[in-house]
Parts: sequence; structure tokens; C-alpha cells
Amino acid sequence: MADNHSFDVVSEINQVEMHNAVTQAQHECTVRYDFKGTKAAIEYNKKDNTLTLTGDHKGQLETVLQVLKEKMAKRGVPVNAVVRGKLEEASHDSVRETMTIHSGIESDDARKIVKEVKQMKIKVQAQIMDDKVRITGKKVDDLQAVIAHLKENGPEYPLQFVNFT
Repeated sequence: MADNHSFDVVSEINQVEMHNAVTQAQHECTVRYDFKGTKAAIEYNKKDNTLTLTGDHKGQLETVLQVLKEKMAKRGVPVNAVVRGKLEEASHDSVRETMTIHSGIESDDARKIVKEVKQMKIKVQAQIMDDKVRITGKKVDDLQAVIAHLKENGPEYPLQFVNFT
């Protein structure tokens, strides 16, 4: 039995499931009756981790986003991983919104996580490693208490707890 246990706090999504959700949403945009003959579309740029939604007007754009979120939820992709961008006018009387998919823990949030863990006064150590935070401690129960606390009080984007040893 190991004398020290640890886990990593990360923020990432399953890229394959995200691709599948986008593909399903794109298909629904092409076959849905209320989208026939409109500019309703979704583009997914895996390299930049961005989504571009297009619609004839703001209401239609919101409907396209709702379709995407439904497909994401069904495939187990956290809906709050999508960070909305600025709504902008596109060509031919349409609107466009470019959204980013959140990946990695930002440095400010990582520092807040470390600070919160220290304030819990549990015998665990937290250290920042690039875009993740490693939590180490002797007792598994202490680590589980940290996980429960971070699920309640963590940042607004999704967190995962991986590499539990």
C-alpha cells in the first residue's frame, strides 16, 4: 500500500464525444423543418477548439445553440465547457457567434484552488503543474473531502479528477 495518495484536478473534455455531438447537431440543423432554407449551421474547428454558430437572426442562433447543448448533454460532454463569444453581424443578413471550448485550468483559478485546499486545514498538499493541479495526501478520505469541496466551490467550468493513486 502506498504511503502517499494523489490525484490531478484538470479541466478537459472528451474530444471524440464533442465531435460526435457537433456532428449530430449539424445533422439536425440540416433536416429540421424550421431550419429548412436558412443559414442555421455549426462549424467545429478542432485545432483552435472553437465553434462557430450561424443563423438568420439572434433567435435562430439561440435555437441552434440549444440543439448543440442537448446533443452535448446526451453524449456526456459538460455543457458549461462552452464559453460564449460576441454576437456579430455576418454577410447576407445573418448573425454569427464564435465560441471557445474551455480546456485547462487557468493560472488564477489554479491559485484559488490551492488557496482553498490550504484553507480547508486538511493534511494535503496542492501544487500547480502547467494547466492542472496535483493534490497529494496520506489519507484517501482527506483527498475525497477535497474532491467534494472542489465540486461544490470550484470554478464555473467543469473539473475532472484523474490519476487517483
